[in-house]
Amino acid sequence: MAYVTRHNPFNDRFDDLFNGFFLRPTELSEPTEALATIRMDVSEGDKAYFVHAEVPGASKEDVHVTIDGNQVAISAETNTRKEKKDGKKVLRTERSYGKAYRAFTLAQDIDDASAEAKYVDGVLELTLPKKTAAASTRLLIQ
Repeated sequence: MAYVTRHNPFNDRFDDLFNGFFLRPTELSEPTEALATIRMDVSEGDKAYFVHAEVPGASKEDVHVTIDGNQVAISAETNTRKEKKDGKKVLRTERSYGKAYRAFTLAQDIDDASAEAKYVDGVLELTLPKKTAAASTRLLIQ
């Protein structure tokens, strides 16, 4: 049975419109917010899966990908550099440090020996080739 849901396109855009608008800027001593959730697109071809994951603010060395059979995990960490400037007072800072983790399961096992990863401008691109299924053999009964 199909379920019908009502979608309002304005809810997503106007949720944060007035968030913090009437608040006075305050000085933050340490950022406490974690890294945003890793957003990604996963597509499937005949011989491979393709993943495009947004990991903004992380350096290439702080992004890690783990493959175990058909399970893929992406983790990232960002750190804020503390800067003090003479004569200036920090009113608000929204840059933060933290960790993000995302794991997902695919339909087929991944050939981790030939998997490829690129990280350019905050976007992680994974090419995950599918493992070829071993041909079944028939045993002779003696």
